Amino acid sequence: MIVDDEPLALDVLETFIGRLDSLELVCRCHNAVEAYNCLQSEHIDLMFLDIQMPKLTGIDFLKSLANPPKVIFTTAYRDYAVEGFELNVVDYLLKPIAFDRFLKAVSKVTAAEQPVPAAAVPATVAVPAATPFSAPDYKEAFIYLKADKKMVKVMLADILYIESLKDYIRVKTETKEIISYQKISFLEEKLPADKFLRIHRSFIVALDKIQAFSASAVDIGKSEIPIGRFYKNEVLQILNQNNLLEA
Repeated sequence: MIVDDEPLALDVLETFIGRLDSLELVCRCHNAVEAYNCLQSEHIDLMFLDIQMPKLTGIDFLKSLANPPKVIFTTAYRDYAVEGFELNVVDYLLKPIAFDRFLKAVSKVTAAEQPVPAAAVPATVAVPAATPFSAPDYKEAFIYLKADKKMVKVMLADILYIESLKDYIRVKTETKEIISYQKISFLEEKLPADKFLRIHRSFIVALDKIQAFSASAVDIGKSEIPIGRFYKNEVLQILNQNNLLEA
């Protein structure tokens, strides 16, 4: 997420973010109010936050957050550097921001996200509760998704993974791909928790379709699906406990 009251500054950061495969721009905000609303509705890992903004400064906004994401301050003034680091921000970028300096700041975030060794993950965790789609009913269970002006029947047992595309979802099976106007969070609530697992803000995977996993990704078919940083501990606990024996 980027927060800045200057359209040009927003454009520059959006361009820089677009150059990196590791970053995805979720929200572009012009003030602290828009930023707050975004944080309430979206899962944000990193926020580029301008300090000098009308009504509420970036520093005051950050202090108001109980559980803020990682923050990189952006400002035209050097005077706030000390206070910024006292707030445990990742970095402090001075405008005009050069791409190499932007890249260095982002690398500090990724460097802090070292993979968690599988052996270090506790083996005791509650398995998700079963749902009405438990075996043997699960093999006959299905959902309808609207695609191409039709309601398409999708068997739950055929789903490999589901990917969020902002306001749409991509449902991938072994034989087809369905694009539907739907929020991934809505579908997550409808799927059986003992069969599907949210491993990333943008991905839900079928547990019995996982062929291999590491601390950072799972392999399903020909796809490698990333494990989100905020989902990692729970995902690895579940996968290590199940040891894929359910597949």
